[in-house]
Parts: sequence; structure tokens; C-alpha cells
Amino acid sequence: MGRRVKGLTFGRRKERKINLSLFQEILIWIVEIAITIGIAVVLTYFFGVRSTVVGPSMSPQLEDGDEVLIDRFFYKFISPKAGDVIAFLPNGNTNTHYYLKRVVAVPGDMVQIKDGAVYVNGEEYVEETQTERIEDAGIAETEITLAEDEYFVLGDNRNNSEDSRFANIGNVREDYIIGKAWFIIAPRDKLGLMK
Repeated sequence: MGRRVKGLTFGRRKERKINLSLFQEILIWIVEIAITIGIAVVLTYFFGVRSTVVGPSMSPQLEDGDEVLIDRFFYKFISPKAGDVIAFLPNGNTNTHYYLKRVVAVPGDMVQIKDGAVYVNGEEYVEETQTERIEDAGIAETEITLAEDEYFVLGDNRNNSEDSRFANIGNVREDYIIGKAWFIIAPRDKLGLMK
């Protein structure tokens, strides 16, 4: 019979067993978390850019202080159309807040404001939203022809809006457009899709 050694045994190594199923589970969790974070970043970047309305120019739909989400992805495939509310940087100025206005005319259109009404391509522009007659036609008093990358925008509160009628805004170039305002997130009583 062999002799048994008691006490400390420094020379012997214990076998370590790696729990393979635990390792796989941890790895799956890490991958799932990374995918979730990636999806959240993409969704936020493209569809959830948050902007606060400054001023009463889009009243009654949007009031000063309302918060909206801007979709930056939509216009990568489709051009803005009449009736869309867009977010843009006036004259590309990155040192200002986003302006939110409604597109009235698209590239190639001719726009004129006369007798308080908007005319696009010689016909009175019919709007889905109720607006008041325009008191100041600004530069649109004479007919304006939009270039192939320009949009004519107006605020819904026509007589209290700084928009394409005025030289400091003018026609909005396509590359100054940030995206489409599509969802009101605050205040809560207005929560929902934009009209």
C-alpha cells in the first residue's frame, strides 16, 4: 500500500474546468446589448432628432416651446413635397436653432403672393391647414422661380413668421434641410403625428 502524504501539497495542480455554457451565455448577452445599443443609436440619429419650436410662426399647430422629432432619413430617398413641415438651417448657418416651416413650393415652381394669397405656378395654393391672408408679400410680391435645389417655405402663422418671403431666409436650398418634422412629443396634450 502506498504511503499517503498529509499536509500541504505545492507541487500538485488543481484542474480548472471552464463552464462552457456560462461563457456562451455571457457572450450572447454582450452581443445582444451591443446590437440593442447600435439600433438605438441609429433610430435616434435618423428618426429621433429632437428640436424645440422657437417663436409663434407655426401656430396653431406648433407653439413656442413645443418639442418635435425630426426624421433625417426620409429625405435621403424622397424629396420634400408641398405641405411637409421641414427643419432647416437658414442659409446653412450652423450657429442657429433649426427653423420649422411648411413647404409651399418645390424646385422648378413659380411662386407669387398677391392680394394676400399664395399662387404657385399661376394657381392659388390650396392649403390643408387654415391660414390667414398674408399682409406682407415680401420678396414674393413679384414672381419667383425656384432653382432645381430650392424650396419656398412659409410659417402657418403667416403674419408672424420669418420665412422665404424675407431676404434673410429666402428660398431654402436642399442641402440646408435637416429633415422632416413628423411627431410632436411635448406638450403631452399634443402628443402625436404632425399634420
